[in-house]
Amino acid sequence: MPEELLVRHCSPTLAGMKTANLFTCFFENAEEMRENVRRLNKMLVKKGLRVLPLRFRDQRALIYVYRPSRLSRDLQQDTACCLLKERGYEAEAPERCIVQLMQKLKSSEEFPHEIGLFLGYPPEDVWGFIENRAEGCKCAGFWKVYGDVAAAQKLFAKYKKCTDVYCAMFARGQSIERLTVAV
Repeated sequence: MPEELLVRHCSPTLAGMKTANLFTCFFENAEEMRENVRRLNKMLVKKGLRVLPLRFRDQRALIYVYRPSRLSRDLQQDTACCLLKERGYEAEAPERCIVQLMQKLKSSEEFPHEIGLFLGYPPEDVWGFIENRAEGCKCAGFWKVYGDVAAAQKLFAKYKKCTDVYCAMFARGQSIERLTVAV
């Protein structure tokens, strides 16, 4: 897995600004992909970050990069807990929730919309997306916003700026390990 993909798609998470990011990575050899994930985890786990392939399908891996401590906090919010429980998750156990999410991803062609909770999106926006079937949002950026537009737009700008800066630093030779903030 090219490290450039990690920087391009996960800079806000690497910087400690965001709970998680998700991206698709093409591969020719599944074992080689798993080895790349193990290598990244050895490097990043000490910084409070995990890299996890959520699904392998058609020589594509869905890669989840997350901060377990932030995910635990996010999933404990009342709205997040309710949404997860309504969809059959054991909301008290974040690790178990990830396993259940992986099972849903493997068993269905459709994306489980509650995945936004695993990415640090505001629960009211995830709820709005589900309830409105992705229609009628107030604005869209990194996600569709149904709640606080001003707060979301500020975050979108921060995430974009972070990504631009991280991509430039990586292009100048900064390593993933150096770019990753310990939280």
